[in-house]
Amino acid sequence: RIIRAVVRTFKYFFGLRFEVKGLENFKVEGPAIIVSNHQSILDMMGLMEVLPDNCVQVGKKELMYTGTVGLIIYLGGVIFINRKSTSSAKMVMSEVAKTMVAENVKVWVYPEGTRNCTGDLLPFKKGAFHLAVQAQVPVIPVVYSSFTTFYNPKTKLFTSGKIKVEILPPIETKGLTSDDVTELTDRCFSIMRETLFRLSGRPS
Repeated sequence: RIIRAVVRTFKYFFGLRFEVKGLENFKVEGPAIIVSNHQSILDMMGLMEVLPDNCVQVGKKELMYTGTVGLIIYLGGVIFINRKSTSSAKMVMSEVAKTMVAENVKVWVYPEGTRNCTGDLLPFKKGAFHLAVQAQVPVIPVVYSSFTTFYNPKTKLFTSGKIKVEILPPIETKGLTSDDVTELTDRCFSIMRETLFRLSGRPS
């Protein structure tokens, strides 16, 4: 909570405004998997605007070595995954599934797997959805509008701007099996992509 309070002040220095909709969709009983699009380090500020209590993030291990940002992420309780080791990642995710149920926590995952500031979504990796099905917990999609109108990492362009954040209704996984993971992934991708385009004011 201390980290959240500190990071939320950064928006004033960057000239960012956040418009949040759908916070009530986080009010599900028990654990859940939260999935969101991932555009840049600016997501950290957006995350702190909506992050529910008892929620931890899953991130790539390389983030541990990114200076101050890495320290903040580490202190925030992020679960780090070694993406280069499939067996290690699967082992960690299996433990996450057990822990989230036992300790009643929500887990926040970026299914694109890397930052993407193109105004569209990258194909989703299935790890988060395997985790949801394994634990039989709902998936809650979160979508940030595109940053492209005020932020371009290639040209180093950055101006003030407004970011719309929408928390979508939970998608239930009770009764689903590993055979349903692909369909669940595709369904979530489709819903989130349509929402991204709508929030960003571009045709789908």
